[in-house]
Amino acid sequence: MKDEAAQVEPTFSWRVGVDSGGTFTDVCLFDASSGDISVWKVASTPDDPSRGIAVGVDEALETHGVAARDRSAAVAYLGHGTTVATNALITGAGARVGLITTAGFRDLLEIGRQKRPDLYDLSLAKPKTLVPRELRFEVSERLLHTGDVAIALDEDAVRTAARQMRDEGVAAVAICFLYAFLNPDHERIAKRIVAEEMPDAFLCASHDIAPEFREFERLSTVTVNAYLGPIMHRYISRLSPRFTDMGVLVPPHLTQSNGGVVRFEAAAQTPVRAVLSGPSTGVVAARAIGTRAGVEDIITFDMGGTSSDVALMAGGDVTQTNESTVHGYPIKAPMLDIHTVGAGGGSIASIDSGGLLKVGPESAGADPGPVCYGLGANQPTVTDANIVLQILNPSHLLDGRMKVRRDLAVDAIAKIAAKLGLGVEETAQGILSVVTANMAKAIRVISVQRGHDPRGYALMAFGGAGPLHAVRLAQELGMERVIVPRNPGILCAMGLLLTDLRADFSSTFLVSLEAGSLSQISTTMSEVEIQAEAWFEEEAIPAEHRRTARRIDMRYEGQNHELPIPVPDGCLDAAMLEGLKEAFAEAHTRMYGFAVEGERINCVTFRVEATGVVQKADLSEAELGPEDAAIAKTGTRDVWYPETGTFTQTELYARDKLRPGMVFNGPAIVEQMDTTTLIPPKVTVRIDRLDNLILELAS
Repeated sequence: MKDEAAQVEPTFSWRVGVDSGGTFTDVCLFDASSGDISVWKVASTPDDPSRGIAVGVDEALETHGVAARDRSAAVAYLGHGTTVATNALITGAGARVGLITTAGFRDLLEIGRQKRPDLYDLSLAKPKTLVPRELRFEVSERLLHTGDVAIALDEDAVRTAARQMRDEGVAAVAICFLYAFLNPDHERIAKRIVAEEMPDAFLCASHDIAPEFREFERLSTVTVNAYLGPIMHRYISRLSPRFTDMGVLVPPHLTQSNGGVVRFEAAAQTPVRAVLSGPSTGVVAARAIGTRAGVEDIITFDMGGTSSDVALMAGGDVTQTNESTVHGYPIKAPMLDIHTVGAGGGSIASIDSGGLLKVGPESAGADPGPVCYGLGANQPTVTDANIVLQILNPSHLLDGRMKVRRDLAVDAIAKIAAKLGLGVEETAQGILSVVTANMAKAIRVISVQRGHDPRGYALMAFGGAGPLHAVRLAQELGMERVIVPRNPGILCAMGLLLTDLRADFSSTFLVSLEAGSLSQISTTMSEVEIQAEAWFEEEAIPAEHRRTARRIDMRYEGQNHELPIPVPDGCLDAAMLEGLKEAFAEAHTRMYGFAVEGERINCVTFRVEATGVVQKADLSEAELGPEDAAIAKTGTRDVWYPETGTFTQTELYARDKLRPGMVFNGPAIVEQMDTTTLIPPKVTVRIDRLDNLILELAS
């Protein structure tokens, strides 16, 4: 006899968000008819991430009564965030890449900008060059800075290079010519020839991936795209049939680094735009929750199994960048300004060559995972430290679905403790203190180093391990408020249900910001807008759901860095140009402290952000009730605190029994399926109308 859940009639309105991390795969379900949000969590499968995703979605839908036969109609949307591209870049597991470039530029990937990331680190290792020198081919061709042809493309040389790459087993080819962003004809011809000689290879040209100036960054971007292309193609080709087999027929979407989503097919062609696919939607969800809660100055803290991602939100706006360095590789692509550090629940603790305690960046991942999982690991992790101190439940996780063994964690940490001459608990706390210091350093990069005082911000903690470490991190930074959303462990998955379809288009054209250039400025902006309109049509987005935002990157003549200036809607005329000049002066003053009156301003890169507005999960509010939280208590557990240096009896609360308006004090622990929240002594907790935990720290 089937259980009751399996007999529930489907609502034909489910929206599904899936976030695949290094340790867990999170699933968030939103029922558009009732407004209910549900979550599910399964272990990731690093050998084939698509398998864990399929299992998670299948179990989540089955648990909510959506049988396979009903899913084609019941599931209206499926969005997915992944770390596949990021992990391939970090681990060097990308494809064998060949490069075709303008004669004289073969070694540009290694020469770069001739800058060291750390001026005084003489032993710093440069990131691996993604294309071996013997697979970098020069061909005769040259465009002038105007885009006019100075030397025609040597098509025979392109064909010869393609045949050599084919014989060398190259799986992906990047094509990048000088000034191709002004005139892509040579790149188009070269791409056609290579496709004829290498029909099975992944091909990409710089004018399609990053049609902007600065040849090194453009070359780096198209090379990274080629490096990741076959990996992403293989991943998507495995995942799509799994969705089909389980009855989910809606076209799936993948998150981009800019926080928006695109169809799988588009994502497979531009994997370089998905290097921050996983963490970006967590920031999107944090912005939505913070805005509804009336808190607009937020530092987001997303701690998972492998890494921690942090971002700063001032006045409700998330900083976005159009150029960034990801794991040592310059990338020209729109992305949220997220800083990542190798500090997660699975980060491995060890003793370095100097005899000091080190935590991360190496991670135990999902398999074998932390020692306490009992899967054969012998190197202790941050999770093991939390198990030893009993901050985490010492017998099980995920509401009892995952058993853990504290004795194994104790034995593993005891080996490190013996080398340090410390007790087991002191060593476990030392692991947590080190990882907290690593995370605090990451937050200072996006705050203090950019003129923001973190003490004026609230820390929004999410990810499976974020709420576990949030208060200690806030104390380290002198912050006074921590916000823990209702479902922090799956917030990145939830963000997929709070974001829109989005694509970014750009074109570099250097022109002065003055009345005499109005026609050129207007024409260039219109050309980029036409690209955006073509994307709207391709995605079949109704006219009433289309939104565009225009920007121009500007600088004073002679400067080498630009500032993005919003362009109002409407026809570009003389009055609007004057407004742009004023806006640039204000932005320059805000960034550098001054503006130069009368100095010529240049427009450099024209941008259009195209957004297709979709239905989103609703963040409903509730009335505040009584302050007494006794009904949510489930028992006590002895937890070790550094303040006392001993185990202290700590109240346990069930998150699903806490209601808006309730208030209680630490020491306490709030447990739920997807995470655990630690509330040390002298911390007060209240639950707001959105079911957020608001933790107030004593100053």
